[in-house]
Amino acid sequence: MDRIAKPVIAIVDDDPRVRESLESLIESAGFTARVFSFAEDFLRGGLLAGTSCLITDVRMPGMGGLDLQCCVRRERPELPVIFITAHPEDEVERCAFAQGAASFILKPFDAGELLRAIKIALSKTSDNHEKTP
Repeated sequence: MDRIAKPVIAIVDDDPRVRESLESLIESAGFTARVFSFAEDFLRGGLLAGTSCLITDVRMPGMGGLDLQCCVRRERPELPVIFITAHPEDEVERCAFAQGAASFILKPFDAGELLRAIKIALSKTSDNHEKTP
């Protein structure tokens, strides 16, 4: 029997309540969730190659979301990155999109809004793979 691998959604957020609720939401939507408290943990975790989409907070202790996006872009420029934040800042949002962010969502957010952003990001990634010879 062929098993189709579920997309892996990595979640990087220093707030345990946010991580838990996102993990539950992502899993209930049929994706595989992997959660990390810190950006550095995600980068050291060896899951970058197998990640289909990254959801990250902007502000975290240590490396923030923008720096994480920059690191990820070096190895996986096509990886969709969705930012979530409780502290909207126009300059941060502009910078995130300039580096190729898929979406920028304000906390608290609607679960449907996040799931739509994930599905759109994943569809754009698969469209790019289909166009690549």
